[in-house]
Amino acid sequence: MSSDISDRVADRTSRDEAPQFVLPLVVRIEKAAPPARTDALETAARAVLVILSDERSAGEGEWARAMRDWQDARIRKVVRRARGAEWRRASALPGITVLGAGPTTETASAAEVRVFPPIPLDGWPKELAKLQVSGTELDDTEAPPAPDPALPVLWLNPDLDMSAGKAMAQAGHGAQLAWWELSDTERKAWREAGFPLAVRTPDAARWRELTASGLPVVHDAGFTEIAPGKTVVAEGGSRFCPLQRGLG
Repeated sequence: MSSDISDRVADRTSRDEAPQFVLPLVVRIEKAAPPARTDALETAARAVLVILSDERSAGEGEWARAMRDWQDARIRKVVRRARGAEWRRASALPGITVLGAGPTTETASAAEVRVFPPIPLDGWPKELAKLQVSGTELDDTEAPPAPDPALPVLWLNPDLDMSAGKAMAQAGHGAQLAWWELSDTERKAWREAGFPLAVRTPDAARWRELTASGLPVVHDAGFTEIAPGKTVVAEGGSRFCPLQRGLG
């Protein structure tokens, strides 16, 4: 599922005129044992943070130019799904596989998300271009617990009905906004801890409070599934990702 952060910088015209890139993510969904929805969302968010912090994405690293070009234009992410041989072919391409924390049983598996360095919008490798992008649906067998107050939380807009793929892209956007807000020291601590975080959906009253708090908010451009608007608020935890509330 495709998604885009619409409001990274004020000069939208220059962003639209720049070469456009997309960050591909592939979630492994085996028919007999799919991951839980929340585990997949949290794993996608961590996958975005992992590639942002990877040494190959910085300085003169092999992915650095692509990462800079991608972040200088619209911040697009596309989540596709794969299983079996499709997953094996995707895993052979340069990228990073991030594992979730969900339980592994006969009917469920821990999430696996592979993130790849950004590619041009029309430059998809054939191993990824063939993968399905729409209609990715996952469920939680039980409601996720209340988030640990020590951890950052990516709060999803409760008024939106998003597929798992769309929500994974939005969680990735929220994690990226949080990353941009942190100092180098804060980033290092979060990375060394393995980027612990939670993805949850608040009730309507809590959502209104969050969107008025001054915390980082994802504004989706509305290219797919939903109308343009607010989709995620990133709230810091007491131990990691100490995001500051504004005055609003």
